[in-house]
Amino acid sequence: MLVVEDNDDLRSYMRFYLEEDYLVLEAVDGVAGLESALVEIPDLVISDVMMPRMDGYEFCRRLKADERTSHIPVILLTAKAAMEDKLEGLGLGADDFLTKPFDPAELMVRVKNLILQRRELREHFLREIQLSPVTFPPESISMDEQFLHKAMKVVEEHIPEEGFTVEPFCDEMAMSRMQLHRKITALTGQTAGEFIRNLRLRRAAELIRNNAGTIAEIAYDTGFSSPSYFTECFRKYYGMSPKEYQRNSSL
Repeated sequence: MLVVEDNDDLRSYMRFYLEEDYLVLEAVDGVAGLESALVEIPDLVISDVMMPRMDGYEFCRRLKADERTSHIPVILLTAKAAMEDKLEGLGLGADDFLTKPFDPAELMVRVKNLILQRRELREHFLREIQLSPVTFPPESISMDEQFLHKAMKVVEEHIPEEGFTVEPFCDEMAMSRMQLHRKITALTGQTAGEFIRNLRLRRAAELIRNNAGTIAEIAYDTGFSSPSYFTECFRKYYGMSPKEYQRNSSL
């Protein structure tokens, strides 16, 4: 996780408690925090509100507006407990607030709760992954859902291509390998490579159900290098071979 705080003592104080359970990165203000967040793609950010160069509100706004970092939960630290201050932060996408001074136990609980919420959201996104149809969602849904739909659409367009691997996927999504990996993993619990392979397998299962060809033909049509490798991957994902799946589908 990333701690963004211009007060050295407070930053060290938070790190002392957090590093028992988490790998902690530090930044002294919003500018440095944004640079670190874009490179490292942390799982969670804790940021002070009042900082030089870029305050916590602007830092949060930029994180949430960037497709690469919009999924990252943000806890804002503030000395102001007024409702209008919290509403401003919430309007910019902050996920939680902590009023200074705070008890470290409260900080740990809020961090844990946000991580659990992200896991629940990940399960929701996994349920949402469907190949047909894949369209760009309406503007009313979250940026993370828009990203996921875009990623699915990109993969679907290249499913027959054996050479469509993580590198061209990164190019299509305009992200570095680390950025794409961390984003896909945060949203689905899968690596970028697993994301591609699992969508290939879902398409293959659809083709099998529709009797769209032999098992070997379907393997090549969904970008697998050989029928034997396809069968191995299919068995791991569905718990049965493609032929067994075909027999069960015809019952």
